[in-house]
Amino acid sequence: MKIRHVTVTPIAFKDPPLLNASGIHEPYALRSIIEIESDNGLVGLGESYGDAPVLTVLQSLASELVGLDPFDLNGLRARVTAAVGRAKPASAGAELAPGSHPGKQVANAYSAFEVALLDLQARHLGAPLVDVLGGAVRTQVPFSAYLFLKYREHIDSPYPPDDWGEALTPEQIVRQARRMIDQNGFESIKLKAGALEPDAEVACIKALKRAFPGRGLRIDPNGNWSLETALRVAALLRDDLEYYEDPTPGLEGMAELHRRTGLPLATNMVVTDFSEFRRSVELDSVQIVLADHHYWGGLRDTQTLARMCDTFGLGVSMHSNSHLGISLMAMSHVAAAVPNLTYACDTHYPWQEDDEEVIAGGKLPIRNGCVTITKAPGLGVEIDHGQLRKLHELFLSIDIRQRDDVRQMRRYKPEWKQVKPRY
Repeated sequence: MKIRHVTVTPIAFKDPPLLNASGIHEPYALRSIIEIESDNGLVGLGESYGDAPVLTVLQSLASELVGLDPFDLNGLRARVTAAVGRAKPASAGAELAPGSHPGKQVANAYSAFEVALLDLQARHLGAPLVDVLGGAVRTQVPFSAYLFLKYREHIDSPYPPDDWGEALTPEQIVRQARRMIDQNGFESIKLKAGALEPDAEVACIKALKRAFPGRGLRIDPNGNWSLETALRVAALLRDDLEYYEDPTPGLEGMAELHRRTGLPLATNMVVTDFSEFRRSVELDSVQIVLADHHYWGGLRDTQTLARMCDTFGLGVSMHSNSHLGISLMAMSHVAAAVPNLTYACDTHYPWQEDDEEVIAGGKLPIRNGCVTITKAPGLGVEIDHGQLRKLHELFLSIDIRQRDDVRQMRRYKPEWKQVKPRY
């Protein structure tokens, strides 16, 4: 079996006005959809970032993969490494999207094609992708409700406001959580913080604790709190949290916070590669690592990360950026193969509109807080090419080519500056 053709299609889809430590989401999210066709007619699928530097590398590799055996992942890595070496150095992307960092170019591109090749391998074998990864230790993969403080609509109204409404108060956040839980059955709840004054976000967690007793709660200020603020909030929330995610910047700051509070700290910001992992273990900076196959280097490297976490007694879960169903299924298959997945994974998926999915049959169901792994070959999803064309045409019609939450916030507040930590 050899690769006959590779297609990389950039797409865009609506993204709500979600607030975070760097500003606010732009009105459209960018992704790339990968289709790899073999000479026996099978097609493997992948999904990755759609920012310009990533897209340039992915598209440059499309022709270079022709003739490669889909099982030759070492050959894939060699070709990706060579292509990135020839590419123009990338500029830094969004601070809250670690995968857009220039140092992640090889990992990003390798992951995008690795997922598609693993999907192709599994389809060739007539097995679900999780079997290629070693077999399922669970068929129900848990995810958490991912709450955001948000505005009612984007500035200048590029499209009608979404039906989630504004969420700037504890009451509005509880209403958002109730709807997300009613629709998806989530057992854990995460609040994206670092956007408002810390006491306002503490009030949201307290309201969620009252409204949903027994559910695990997490708060993620994306490193936007000073050590002093993080310590103060820790005292207020220490009995309310399942874990405390990236409250303060840096491995050293996180280590000091853990030393002084004993709280379990999670991260997708200060441990994003194996070098940072080693340093974190030395300092005891974090106790839970939030993996993300998109920038950790694919599904098999995510399994390696999970084994490293097990070796050093760390918890493991998964980080998310705005994504569609191919990424959700890739996350779910690798999570199904990780024995020590200790916490429900993050996902933005409930925020994506029903009519903006590229997989056949529309959005995937999340029931009882879980995505189900079936016996369908590969990832278990197929492309709806009509939808793919629609979202590609949307990509061509907009001028966003790299996520920039700071730039978008300046449209609301011209004086806005990137400050870290802000509070």
